[in-house]
Amino acid sequence: MMVRVLAFAGARDVLGAPELLLPLTTPCTAEALLEQICGLFPALVPWRQSIRVAINGSYARPSDEICSGDEVALIPPVAGG
Repeated sequence: MMVRVLAFAGARDVLGAPELLLPLTTPCTAEALLEQICGLFPALVPWRQSIRVAINGSYARPSDEICSGDEVALIPPVAGG
């Protein structure tokens, strides 16, 4: 199963790219995906609790299932002025 992961702000800096294709085992939840990404990119771990996950443009609950071909966005807290 492949999903497209979009990374914004600081998450993009940690991943080193604005997006990546990530193979996942099925079934996968938003929480499991975030755990897997933190395993691949340990610098993301300090942000783990504050990153929001969106699936196909909608904010996801940790238990929401991710399906093959979904677009998943990692949205860290952003401050601006």
